[in-house]
Amino acid sequence: MEVKLIKKLDGFELNMEFKTAGRRLGILGESGSGKSMTMKMIAGLEDPDEGRVELNGRKLYDSEDRTCLRPQQRRTGYLFQSYALFPNMTVAENIAAGIKDASAKDRTVKEMVSLFHLEGLEERFPSQLSGGQKQRTALARLFASSPEAILLDEPFSALDAHLKDVMQEDLLEILADYEGDVIMVSHDRDDIYKFCDEMIVIDGGRVIAAGKTADIFKNPGSAKAASLTGCKNISHAERRSDRSIYASDWGVILETACDVPGDITHVGIRAHDIVPVWDDTDRANSIPFDLKGTARLPFETHYYIRVLQGQVCWFIQRNLEKEIREKGDPSRLYLPAEKLLLMGD
Repeated sequence: MEVKLIKKLDGFELNMEFKTAGRRLGILGESGSGKSMTMKMIAGLEDPDEGRVELNGRKLYDSEDRTCLRPQQRRTGYLFQSYALFPNMTVAENIAAGIKDASAKDRTVKEMVSLFHLEGLEERFPSQLSGGQKQRTALARLFASSPEAILLDEPFSALDAHLKDVMQEDLLEILADYEGDVIMVSHDRDDIYKFCDEMIVIDGGRVIAAGKTADIFKNPGSAKAASLTGCKNISHAERRSDRSIYASDWGVILETACDVPGDITHVGIRAHDIVPVWDDTDRANSIPFDLKGTARLPFETHYYIRVLQGQVCWFIQRNLEKEIREKGDPSRLYLPAEKLLLMGD
């Protein structure tokens, strides 16, 4: 799929351009950044101001020659956040609604019911289904239409944590043999990381990072992209030498593992990458352990450390808590050079 779309929205202009190649692509961004609007324009549910959408060599939309296929002609399967099941239809009827070949309806419905584990629910209406059952029904209807591309709009946002994990694993298994494009939009970085091979980060309707998902999490490139991918610790930074910077919000000079780019404006470190130190040596790349507060979660503890401006977040797993109980609070926190994120605006 090739996408280039422009549309004026309230407060900003949506300007999206990307290509996919039969892999799972995630679009990560805050609410209101243009993620769902991009999906709706690809599916033909909203009209762009200008641009082009091409799928497997077919023009779906082109403002120059006024091509604009109807949604039914585009062969894109759209999973709405609300699932959009027909309330007056049963599970079987909802699935059948996506099948164009009348002679294959009964067979295809049975295949989809089995594939999505909907046995025994065929005659139930959406009001009689749980959230997970509604999602499986919506997915079954989507796959029954044999789409060339699948568009998932916040597919796991309405599910509780356990059901989300189950549905993600089920969907990954179902999509393992699917050869078309899968595009998922989400504001949840964990969903994108787990589900998508490649990703785009958008802010205010524009792409600010694009590439392989693991690479972007490792090197987001900008402070905004780092924040959207979950980095809790970001400071303004000034270049001091080829291999050192001053993190002005943290009040510390940091040695780096690579050459410092000339356009650096920020440095970041993820909360799980910080290392405790129990000696009093004023070692490089460390900050004093000046505890501001803690938050205990089921499987980890969050520490909030005072720095020159604001705080630094340090997250530890349960297996480290025993060491802290035995040794007491660390004297300093070490920020490993190889874990620092060097970024521009």
